[in-house]
Amino acid sequence: MSLHTLSVGTAGPRIAFCHGLFGQGRNWMQIAKAVSGPSGTQARALLVDLPDHGRSPWSGAFSFEGYAAQLADTLSAAAPGERWTLVGHSLGGKTAMVAALQHAELIERLCIVDIAPKSYGDLHRFRGYIEGMQRMPLSQLASRADADEWYAHEVEPDPGVRAFLLQNLRREGDHWRWQANVELFAADAAQGTASVIADWPTAAVAGCAAYPGPVVWLRGGESEYITDADVETMRTYFPRVRQVTVKGAGHWVHADRPGVVVETITRLLRAPLSS
Repeated sequence: MSLHTLSVGTAGPRIAFCHGLFGQGRNWMQIAKAVSGPSGTQARALLVDLPDHGRSPWSGAFSFEGYAAQLADTLSAAAPGERWTLVGHSLGGKTAMVAALQHAELIERLCIVDIAPKSYGDLHRFRGYIEGMQRMPLSQLASRADADEWYAHEVEPDPGVRAFLLQNLRREGDHWRWQANVELFAADAAQGTASVIADWPTAAVAGCAAYPGPVVWLRGGESEYITDADVETMRTYFPRVRQVTVKGAGHWVHADRPGVVVETITRLLRAPLSS
């Protein structure tokens, strides 16, 4: 399947951005424009809608290796024979890690944002959001404002979280639908501790060599997604990792502190490939 992408910049090194669960490639537009520079010649960015998200096709079953394979195919098709810096947040960060381990010849640098190569137990952080999306009376909505009001009353009072989730709502004529594959994610969340999305595909990367390129690991200073205990595991897969803790940032580091993220990625693009 061909993944939907948006391009930013006309010259410079190749860099691709991968969003998290219920995100879209365009969530990284502000960062991509800043990294590519005012003239668009400092980097050529590709904003990727992962499978089951945005305008990309839906898959029949979720797997990180499947997501990574489709991502690798998309990058190879976008710039045959060229290598990429890959940036991934949360779900996109796990996908980026698997892609780098399984397709190291394609990825020359890596930036992982607030996620670790481990199981997170289940999707309890998202279960309520998913159930709310399933319950929303789409046939009764007259406008996006109706959807926002309903979700605020029934599920989530935070306007920022609502805006993030409701970006997945699309109008087609007189009808509304979810652009993200909500039912697939709901089925995964219903598995509890057997969730594939919350897990890390240990078996899929067991035969892979450690990734040799430079890696920046961004950690939100106010996020609980990464702990000190995760460092050893991360170094097993990515021995050249450098952790950067971003003060004042939660899980969505690039939204909370975009300037720090832009500076970090810009430095990564200049990092030497050999240690």
